[in-house]
Amino acid sequence: METLGTDEIIVERALTGDADAFGELVRRWERRIFALAYGMLGREEDARDATQETFLAAFRNLRGFRGDAKVSSWLHRIAVNQCISRQRRAKVRSESALDDEQDNSFATSLSYSPAHVAEGRQETAAVRRAINSLPIELRQVVVMKEFEELTFREIADALDLPLSTVKSRLYTAMKQLQLRLQKFESRN
Repeated sequence: METLGTDEIIVERALTGDADAFGELVRRWERRIFALAYGMLGREEDARDATQETFLAAFRNLRGFRGDAKVSSWLHRIAVNQCISRQRRAKVRSESALDDEQDNSFATSLSYSPAHVAEGRQETAAVRRAINSLPIELRQVVVMKEFEELTFREIADALDLPLSTVKSRLYTAMKQLQLRLQKFESRN
């Protein structure tokens, strides 16, 4: 299947009744939206649900897309709002939300000793706990910048914040993460 053009053109086509257009938009952005949701929520099942809710909300509000920002920023803003809503409904999950997930980021090939793999998993779990313990407004900026690799401008557009606020929040978040991770290291 050929692509339907830029994201903005796809939105225009979807608005004129092109049945495949919105599906193309979902195919283009579902992985990135899922990664954002997973980074904010910490659980695969919750991230899948938030991703689905994001695209449902986008479809329902397609006529409300004014083109003031890029489609990607619009989708990211919807996703962030979906994640915040989920966390509020769940009374913000505790650290156990991240601990429940099995970490698959470390290879278990023969070149790694079991002790090395276990140490790596502990470090990853500590980083995840530290990120999850941040206030939501700091966590979302860290996830979008460090995991989604969005620019400061894209984050500012997605969150509808001034650029200086995004930079300030990221700086504050990184300082807090550094302190939390130093506490982890001093315990080991």
